[in-house]
Amino acid sequence: MYPRIVAALLAALLLPCLQGPANAHSLIPKPQHIETREGTFALDAQVSLHAPADARSQEIARFLHEAIMQQTGIALAETGKGRRIELRLDRAVAGEEAYRLEVAPKRITVAASTHKGLFWGVQTLRQLLPLQRANTMTIPAIRIEDAPEFGYRGHMFDVGRHFFPVDFLKQQIDLLSYYKFNTFRWHLTEDQGWRIEIKKYPKLTEVGAWRTEADGSRYGGFYTQEQIRDVVEYARLRNIMVIPEIEMPGHSSAAIAAYPFLSCHKQQIDVPPFWGVHKDIYCAGDETTFAFLQDVLDEVIALFPAPYFHIGGDEVPKDQWQACASCQQRIRDEGLKDEHELQSWFVKRIQRYLAGKGKTLMGWDEILEGGADRNAIIEVWRGDAEGAKALANGNRVVSAGPYYFDSSLSKLKLEDVYRTEIVGGDPDSGADPAIFARHRAQVLGAEAPLWTEHITMLNAQAMSFPRLQALAESLWNHDGRDYADFWQRLQAHYPLMDAWKVAYGPEDKDVVAYSLAWSPERQRWQMRAERGFDDLVVHYTLDGSEPDDASASFTDLLELEQSGVVKVVPFRRGRQYAATRAYALTSHLALGSTVSYTVAPSPTYSGAGALAQVDGLTGSDNFRDGVWLGWDDGDLAATVDLQQDTRFQSLSLRFLQDSRSWILLPKRVRMSASSDGVHWRSLQATPIEADPLDPAPAIRTIEFTSRKPLRARYLRVEADRYGLLPVGHAAAGKQAWLFADEIIVK
Repeated sequence: MYPRIVAALLAALLLPCLQGPANAHSLIPKPQHIETREGTFALDAQVSLHAPADARSQEIARFLHEAIMQQTGIALAETGKGRRIELRLDRAVAGEEAYRLEVAPKRITVAASTHKGLFWGVQTLRQLLPLQRANTMTIPAIRIEDAPEFGYRGHMFDVGRHFFPVDFLKQQIDLLSYYKFNTFRWHLTEDQGWRIEIKKYPKLTEVGAWRTEADGSRYGGFYTQEQIRDVVEYARLRNIMVIPEIEMPGHSSAAIAAYPFLSCHKQQIDVPPFWGVHKDIYCAGDETTFAFLQDVLDEVIALFPAPYFHIGGDEVPKDQWQACASCQQRIRDEGLKDEHELQSWFVKRIQRYLAGKGKTLMGWDEILEGGADRNAIIEVWRGDAEGAKALANGNRVVSAGPYYFDSSLSKLKLEDVYRTEIVGGDPDSGADPAIFARHRAQVLGAEAPLWTEHITMLNAQAMSFPRLQALAESLWNHDGRDYADFWQRLQAHYPLMDAWKVAYGPEDKDVVAYSLAWSPERQRWQMRAERGFDDLVVHYTLDGSEPDDASASFTDLLELEQSGVVKVVPFRRGRQYAATRAYALTSHLALGSTVSYTVAPSPTYSGAGALAQVDGLTGSDNFRDGVWLGWDDGDLAATVDLQQDTRFQSLSLRFLQDSRSWILLPKRVRMSASSDGVHWRSLQATPIEADPLDPAPAIRTIEFTSRKPLRARYLRVEADRYGLLPVGHAAAGKQAWLFADEIIVK
């Protein structure tokens, strides 16, 4: 699906196209100062390209030469005294990333005091080039003086949950560079996968890079050190710094699966195939842990020349440290108060080691817990209160929380991204707004993380673009933002991305949102698709096979009469835009009946309307799939009215457990039947035993079956919630949720 990117400076991004940004009014990000002048510059094969003789300037010149040739078909002359494009290092251009671009009838000049600024000037010139192939074309005369407002303009890509091939990452880097991002953060290790080769510890990739999925398949992958170097060099040529993230002390299950001695309990575990916060973390009491980490850091540092090194540091359950003799001894030996200070001690020890290697530590805002060294860079994701705390502590910060691009397109819209303040924009945070003004110099910039629990190559670009274009402008020209103007300029970039085969997403809607419900009037199921693009088509199958672009299709409405499994998948312009969704349809005696509840389900988890528990739909292991109903302030007591005395032999109901989300199986389930709604006959009482600390999602079916047919008009199902989450759970003492789906009567 993603063609191999050739090892040239421009690669697949430079495919020719017929439309797109070709004037100053379409530039993204918008420059700080634009002055339109009289005349045009004629671009043809007689134009020559000149640059300083140093190595980096020559690289930039080759980049531009290839860009012009690929985009327009024009090969610039190697020498010439006439019309020319000149790259110039000029100390008078103030600012590390600043540049000046002048287009005049006889000459185009890109000037900067540094190579960074020179490259950004070249990227602006690329956007000024007409985007069609011709022997001669014109560029309007113009003068641009430009520099970014924020020095850190980043995108974090998580390859731990889902693995992405090198070619895909290179295309992402090409796009980041085109829009003047200067940082690509590579999230390389996670509970669900270790993705970087470490030669001293081969099991990290032999074992830690692979997991067994729920269906029994083996999933994973990793990058060799040679591939890492290749990506880092590819990014360097495009003015992008690559920062690695090696998670510690939490989010380390994959490493512990490979080397159990790294944990406190020293027991073998599997690489987990499910998301969430896992309790297996590095043991802070054992010196062998730090010997391992230092060895890993040494190999990773050798691959990444960036001055920064990200260690994560977020979501660290302390349960194992509390029960660990060596960790408790460490607390006593170091004079620490508790496990929070032990985490701070852990981070500071790693920070000192990195500093000795010339690296500045970056970490998520949890590293503030227990106290953080002011030299660490804090990446803020939990809101302005944490950002204010970091600034007051003297730390430099990078804002990430407002820009989580795994958030749905309908919730974090394009305009939201564009208008959001980098820091200090949340009036409900309780943080003093003045602190952000006083410490503005400590705010390096922002970063858009793309966490990939539910992101694959199918939808990664749709979740990234055009939101990354909005963030690019917000970081470059923050004080000069004008959304209406930006939106107008963005329209010229869609044909450009089409030509580059970028599967960008809608601006304010999800790619597609499905709703499936039983229609009593039509006596069939109706699936509706709210499409983010008018030209998006939903393909489907009814036989359990995977749909493709040759399968039957619909746009807005599909009606289904038979039980079975319907699978749907969206396509746009022949390209799949999301993973297949499967819906199980079951026809039974209670279908479309009336259900009444003693305690109504939570409005947040109430299924698809009044018929939610008798609509023939059963849920997946994802409690957010729109099928499950949830209770958090009362037990389940549901009465189904079949409208008349009805013969039946079985009654069943399924329950979900996902302890990471506070959802536990009920303690007991009771089923009963009545012909008049007053006098009830007990059918079955079922106690349930389940492990409340088991993090794996599970579905339990409770079924009553009679050997002989019974008759009833009313059927009742009651389920008692588990109660308070037990000691050892991350939310111990909180009330557990109860989740149930379809009441099936046969």
